[in-house]
Amino acid sequence: MNEIPIFAKTYDLLLWLVPATLKYPREHRFALALRTQQAAFEFNELIVLARKTRDKRDLLLRADAHLEQLRLYLRLAHDLKLLTLRQYEHVSREVNTIGALLGDWMKRSGAQPPAERPRGAQFRPSGDTDTHNSEVQ
Repeated sequence: MNEIPIFAKTYDLLLWLVPATLKYPREHRFALALRTQQAAFEFNELIVLARKTRDKRDLLLRADAHLEQLRLYLRLAHDLKLLTLRQYEHVSREVNTIGALLGDWMKRSGAQPPAERPRGAQFRPSGDTDTHNSEVQ
């Protein structure tokens, strides 16, 4: 495979993920398995396009969103007992490594994702002047 680490890691993830999701029971194979595979394949397609394009920002941001979706689907699969703890730990490490590589690429190309709100931060619609009960207890 390609010598660039994110492409090799993504290929290895796909190589592990496709057979693992094909083992899901029938009732999950055509919903969760398919969405999981699609998120991973679309992530791969976006990083390949980003490598070939001058303006990478939009493609890398979209790839980041697909990687986040993949994380959610994998966590759901584990919670539904479709992946063992060992499988989930393995694939989570792989996805986290890919995420770190993507983050480095995004920094180098100036495509930083929007800053996230700190955990526990409350959303307030603009114009909300009631600060009396702004925290959740």
